[in-house]
Amino acid sequence: MDVVFGFKEFVFLLIGLKWTVLLSLIAFTGGGIVGLLVALARTARSTALRRSMILYIAVFQGTPLLMQLFVVYYGLGLVGIQLPAWVAVAIAFTLNASAFLGDIWRGAIEALPRGQTDAATALGLPMLSQLRDVILPQALRIAQPATVGYMVQLIKGTSLAAIVGFIELARAGQIVSSQTFAPILVFGVVGAIYFALCWPLSLYSARLEAKFAAAR
Repeated sequence: MDVVFGFKEFVFLLIGLKWTVLLSLIAFTGGGIVGLLVALARTARSTALRRSMILYIAVFQGTPLLMQLFVVYYGLGLVGIQLPAWVAVAIAFTLNASAFLGDIWRGAIEALPRGQTDAATALGLPMLSQLRDVILPQALRIAQPATVGYMVQLIKGTSLAAIVGFIELARAGQIVSSQTFAPILVFGVVGAIYFALCWPLSLYSARLEAKFAAAR
């Protein structure tokens, strides 16, 4: 008996949506925390620290996210570390996001006028106070458009998590499509859900960029 796309199938897609949103939030939060450390290390005075962060960013930006998912999930399994799919996916996405966010925020820090840090130093502010009260508030404001724009890419990128068996929105759509034999209808609904998630963020990113350009 053929299954017809109905309420139960739509609810299954919404469950996949829940995991898409959750994975995006985990990756963005974890990637933001690690990315901030990457940005600070990338702009540090230590040459060794800067070069190590350049390598870190190059590895995660220069290799496919799909490969990174394979390495974390299957690679760790080969050395005896068995992780649930959602944990492995969260780790891979967090590391990937940290490289991109770290690079975005590094650029924002370096975009600040040199006089800002010179004035803070002249006032005798310790380095931690300079970062907390002078540098980071301004840098994060500059980085807002690019950060929100990256969030859109991150949400769409979660569809790759299906490769290790993680059932998010795109994978839920594949399952429902194979049951109902209605791929156009099912993926039309999936696409509409992704659009409803990403379009407002894209508009917000564009608005922030226009606002920042006007302020400059």
